[in-house]
Amino acid sequence: MKYEILKTEGRAKRARLTTVHGVVETPVFMNVGTQAAIKGAVSTADLHEIGTQVELCNTYHLHVRPGDDVVYKLGGLSKFMNWDRPILTDSGGFQVFSLAGLRKIKEEGVTFRSHIDGHKIFMGPEESMRIQSHLASTIAMAFDECPPSLSERSYVENSVSRTTRWLVRCKKEMQRLNGLEDTINKEQLLFGINQGAIYKDIRVDHAKQIAGLDLDGYAIGGLAVGETHEQMYEILEETVPYLPQDKPTYLMGVGTPANILEAVERGVDFFDCVYPSRNGRHGHAYTHHGKINILNKKYELDERPLEEGCQCPACRMYSRAYIRHLMKAKEMLGMRLLVLHNLYFYNHLMQEIRDALDAGTFSSFKASLLEEMSCESV
Repeated sequence: MKYEILKTEGRAKRARLTTVHGVVETPVFMNVGTQAAIKGAVSTADLHEIGTQVELCNTYHLHVRPGDDVVYKLGGLSKFMNWDRPILTDSGGFQVFSLAGLRKIKEEGVTFRSHIDGHKIFMGPEESMRIQSHLASTIAMAFDECPPSLSERSYVENSVSRTTRWLVRCKKEMQRLNGLEDTINKEQLLFGINQGAIYKDIRVDHAKQIAGLDLDGYAIGGLAVGETHEQMYEILEETVPYLPQDKPTYLMGVGTPANILEAVERGVDFFDCVYPSRNGRHGHAYTHHGKINILNKKYELDERPLEEGCQCPACRMYSRAYIRHLMKAKEMLGMRLLVLHNLYFYNHLMQEIRDALDAGTFSSFKASLLEEMSCESV
């Protein structure tokens, strides 16, 4: 791995990450393909066309179905889903949060009940690393617990301490796995995760602890799970300076275009979120003038593209009126076109951010775009 910071503007950084599966220009938005596919009938050929640099897949979901052993036998995720660029796999740690009613946490790891058929699954740091090694992703995330952002302080302190102990185990197991002869990707990278809910001192202390482990990158987890945007920004302000500045900084599960702009300003350069695909499937399109609901009656005879000047496949070929009709008729093409547009918008937004950082104009670009997006869409 090679991570080069090419330019900075305040805390914002423009960087380049070179991996075994290709180069990532940052700041970057990773398109979320939880089960090795983007929801909305989007192919890997489509991802190339809309400028995707990294796809994110989920360890827990792929372990449950089709099984990481199946993916391993088929040559790893890159070959399995025909994707020749970097892949990041989440560790399964977020499911410790999202499947709270189906799990039990112990020092050894977490016991889940499968959300599909209820069978018992055990996952700890070593199991998560082995599954991700089978998946052969470019970047593996450490196994952690994501405590609810508004949890009691005592709970968060205990959770974060355990997450740190799990991280040490993850690193040891990753080093072992990368040295095995039959490992598909022997250059797999490991990112650790900072936790601490909305307690700034816990966040900072944890950042200092994990910074000393000399990992390949560092993520900030446990945000955008119940706290306000202002609280999230405050946590980033306090925490990011204590993470290694010469390593990638990843804000997990975030977020809106405004969230991304604010986080870039605070030193974050990796992002992921389900918003563009999920909102697209429900009829919402992102534009530089805010988000539009294509199901609104006012678009029934609107011959314009979703956004004037957009070069995504939907905007180059179809009108708002037609896409609205498809969504009203529940035709899958409507969802596909909106998802493609939204992912293109996010990927292109990151290119605009990189261009502004290259030019030394990020601050003015951010202010202008936030003002533009706050206006009512037409």
